[in-house]
Amino acid sequence: MIRLTKRGAGVLAATVGLFVLGHWAGYPFFLAIAGAGAGVLIAAIVATGRRPRVVVSRRISPDRVERGRPAAATLLVRNPARRRHGAFTAGDRVGEATRTVDIRALGPNAETAHNYELPTERRGRHQVGPLVLERADPLGLASRRLTTGETAMLWVHPRVHVLSPPGGGRPRHHHEGAVADERLRGSEDLREVREYVHGDEIRHLHWKATARTGSLMVRDHVDPHQPRFTVLLDSRLRGPRLEDAVDTAASLAGSAARADRPTRLVSSGGLDVDTGGGPRAVRPLLDALCVLEPSSGPALVPEGLSRSGVGGLAVVTAGGTPADRVAVAALRGRYSPLIVFVLGDDETFGGIPGAVVLPVSDAAEAARRWNALGL
Repeated sequence: MIRLTKRGAGVLAATVGLFVLGHWAGYPFFLAIAGAGAGVLIAAIVATGRRPRVVVSRRISPDRVERGRPAAATLLVRNPARRRHGAFTAGDRVGEATRTVDIRALGPNAETAHNYELPTERRGRHQVGPLVLERADPLGLASRRLTTGETAMLWVHPRVHVLSPPGGGRPRHHHEGAVADERLRGSEDLREVREYVHGDEIRHLHWKATARTGSLMVRDHVDPHQPRFTVLLDSRLRGPRLEDAVDTAASLAGSAARADRPTRLVSSGGLDVDTGGGPRAVRPLLDALCVLEPSSGPALVPEGLSRSGVGGLAVVTAGGTPADRVAVAALRGRYSPLIVFVLGDDETFGGIPGAVVLPVSDAAEAARRWNALGL
C-alpha cells in the first residue's frame, strides 16, 4: 500500500490550498504551482508504485541457542530480472523488534547477502521475518511497504550450567507386576516371557515357550536399578524467579539426559516430558522449557507424579504452602535421592526427613551446590 509521508501530506495540502485560492481569486500563477505540486505527487506515487521484484531467503545459525549466546541471520536477496534493481530499505522482524537492513542496488541476476545478529536475551520461540520492504521516492513524498520472503524460528533455550550427572537412584523390586516402562527393556535381568513384537531381537526368542504356545515368544529383560531421574519445576513463579527456576531445571534435566539416564521433566502447570535419555533427549527437554509459560494452578506436585515414581527427584521452587510441603514429603518413599532447590529464603520445605533442601539465590548457585553434593 502506498502512503504519503509527512512531507508528501504537506505538499498535498499546499497543492489543494493553492488550487482553491488560484481558482477562487483567478490567479493563474497559483494554479500553475498547484499543477506542479500535483505532478510531483503523481511522479512520487508512480516511482514507489513499482513493486520490488526480489527473491528473499533467510538462514539462521544456529536455530537453537542458549539464552545470551550469539545467533545470526543471513539474508539473501536476489534480483531475478534482466535489468538493474534500485536500492531500498528492508526491515526484518525478530520477535517483537525489527532489524533495519539497507539493500544496495542489484544488477541483473545479482545476489547480495546481509548478516546481522539476533537478540537472544529473552527465552522463547521467536519468529524471524517476514521481510518488510520499504521503497520511497527521491524527494521523500511517498513510500510503499510490502512483506515478502519466508519466516524462520529462533529457539532461545534456557541457560544451562555444567552439573555432575545424578546417581543411579534406588533399586526397584522388579519381580512383581508387569513392566510399566517400555524403555527399561533390554538388560540381562530376566523379567518375563512375552509374545514377540516386530523389532524384538531374534536372539531373545524363548524356544520352549514358543513350542508350548504355538506363537513366537521372547525373553524380556529390564534393568533392576532403573537409573532414572525426574525434575519437578514450580511453574507458578513469575519474572526473574521463574527464569532462574527454568535455568536450574534445564541444567538438571540436561545433565541427566547427557549421562544416558531416562529423564522426566514435570511442571506444576501440566508439562510432562518423558525421555529415554541420551544426547537426543536433550533437545525435546530444552524445547519444552523454551516455551514454558507461568501457570496459575494451586498445587506444586501434580497428581501423576504422586502415583508413579522411581529413581531420583529434584524439585525446583521458590517456596510454597504447607500443603506443598506435605505433598513433597509424601514423595520420599517413591524417590531417592530427593533434592529440593529453594530460590530465596523461604523455609517451607525445611526439615523434611530424608530430603536434602538447598536454599539458593540463583541457578548458578544451584549448580555449585549440586556439584558439591557429589550424588
